[in-house]
Amino acid sequence: MSSKWSLFNKPFVHFFLIALLGFLIYSNTFNVPFHWDDTPNIVANYKLKDLSNFWPPSESRWFGYLTFALNYYFRGMNTTGYHAVNLAIHIFNAILVYWLVVLTFTFKTPYFLPPFNSPLAKGGYRGVALFSALLFVSHPIQTQAVTYIVQRFTSLATMFYLLSLVMYIKFRSQQSAISGQQKLYATRYTLYAVSLVSAILAMKTKEIAFTLPVVIALYEFMFFEGKIKRRILYLLPLLLTMFIIPLSLIGIDKPVGDAIGELREASQETEQMSRWSYLFTQFRVIITYIRLLVLPINQNLDYDYPIYHSFFNPEVFLSFLFLLSIFGLGVYLLHRSRLKLQSSPPLNPLLVKEGYGEVRIISFGIFWFFITLSVESSIIPIRDVIFEHRLYLPVIGIIIVFVSATFYILQAMTQNPKRSLAACCLLLATAVIVLSIAAYQRNIIWQDGVSLWEDVVKKSPNKARGHSNTGFLYDDNGLTDKAIEEYQIAIRLNPNYGDAHNNLAVAYYNKGLTDMAIEHYQIALRINPNYIEAYYNLGAAYKDKGMTDMAIEYYRIALRINPANADAHVNIANAYDDKGMTDKAIEHYQIALKLNQDNPSAHYNLGVAYERMGLPDEAIKQYQTALGLNPEHKIAGNSLNRIIQIQRGK
Repeated sequence: MSSKWSLFNKPFVHFFLIALLGFLIYSNTFNVPFHWDDTPNIVANYKLKDLSNFWPPSESRWFGYLTFALNYYFRGMNTTGYHAVNLAIHIFNAILVYWLVVLTFTFKTPYFLPPFNSPLAKGGYRGVALFSALLFVSHPIQTQAVTYIVQRFTSLATMFYLLSLVMYIKFRSQQSAISGQQKLYATRYTLYAVSLVSAILAMKTKEIAFTLPVVIALYEFMFFEGKIKRRILYLLPLLLTMFIIPLSLIGIDKPVGDAIGELREASQETEQMSRWSYLFTQFRVIITYIRLLVLPINQNLDYDYPIYHSFFNPEVFLSFLFLLSIFGLGVYLLHRSRLKLQSSPPLNPLLVKEGYGEVRIISFGIFWFFITLSVESSIIPIRDVIFEHRLYLPVIGIIIVFVSATFYILQAMTQNPKRSLAACCLLLATAVIVLSIAAYQRNIIWQDGVSLWEDVVKKSPNKARGHSNTGFLYDDNGLTDKAIEEYQIAIRLNPNYGDAHNNLAVAYYNKGLTDMAIEHYQIALRINPNYIEAYYNLGAAYKDKGMTDMAIEYYRIALRINPANADAHVNIANAYDDKGMTDKAIEHYQIALKLNQDNPSAHYNLGVAYERMGLPDEAIKQYQTALGLNPEHKIAGNSLNRIIQIQRGK
């Protein structure tokens, strides 16, 4: 490497380029609002507002939710902080991809030796690492996992996934360096401990981490050597972490029979399709994923994807054959690399046949893609058969395959190592620039909810959910008539769509058409008898008609379904207050504020109830809290001034 390029080949320069590119691509996302599943998981998730809810660890996605709680603790619901964390995770993941490639290409074991005369053996492997990381950080398919706040579950689980693998590789690669020095032993087992802890945190972030021990075992047997018993001993603690996810989903205090039943239920999110239908559909979905990786156009938040029920459907069968051929290529390349190893004495780079290193890492990348996709693209039915964020982790394998194959092919075509390296860099730099522009453009769609869901409706015009969600955003922006049109389209497409009926009822209610609203709330409840939001919306409609007893009845049903629903407690408290049952009203206001202490209206109403009960000091505290949360709450301000004047008059 010439001196003029020596600085560019430094890792810290590469890290700077990765971080800079990531920041530029996502610089237009820091003010992107909460979207779709962000609302139930973050905005309306009252657990996030009290850090004490996160100890001891319990939920299956405990660590992911903990990071959202920390975001709320420091910046409330300001989305800039959430996006900054998401982007930092994404950039760090790209650096981990870089590190993974560098470690793989710099082993001194008989299971991996770069060709002696190739640019990889002379530091060019850092080019493979750099472009793998740049493609990872710039590919537009990653935007859903980064810009969509709630998909931090995916990117964060990927971070721990990569960190665990990299730490394990460092642990194993240092084994040959140990020569009786206690310090090195301590360092090695510290690395192993970090790998194990990272695996546990990955398992407690998202279920895609389930395959991590499998990938580590694959890496162990593809790139390392040693006595089989010792290797299994290294892998055993990591393999045991696979029990974390099923135990988190079903609990550990259940009888065996109940636990097995709950595990079977947890492994099938929806009963609307069989396991086989889901698997057959996934053969087609994976082809779509590959197409999106190669040609990322017409990206969509909510695809309208057909369900396939027969393996012998031509589209399914041909997709299966294509995927089988790719997997078979991975097996062939692994076999080919083993033959090359056997044909050359170990640890002698002069005799290793050219292309050995790239062949094995290409094989590993193919296996990575299929293994990491298996949790969400196999026989575990998930209601939504396709989502782009599910590619966030698997894409690493495809990127490694693409970059390594590019270096391998151009190296084979050009005998001059410097020329082949320059050609690789030019081609891959062009790909990075094109993908970066596409990712930046895709992020523009996420700028507001209306543009995002209008894009969905344009690309999935026959899917009811897109129309219903677009209508919801129109209604939220005061475009009630346009909202009603979208809801009606959604209901025509799917008459049994409870959310669309509920949302249409809300729009009618906002227009003062209470009777029409009640009709559609009741339809929504016939479709889904456990639809809690429809119950308390229906209660509000009856309260508006002066039918307070009927309203209380529906609020009670809502609270039986979910006693932790703060809005339902506020609504029933208001109804009790209207009936003069102040004690019961205070009881429910207090419960609501325990669940969500940041509700200024609940504080104000509780203050009114306290004042009515002759407790002015308690009322003042509640009015002051309401004003602290919302300085524009004029009624609370007037009530506070009035009661203070009365106190002074005494």
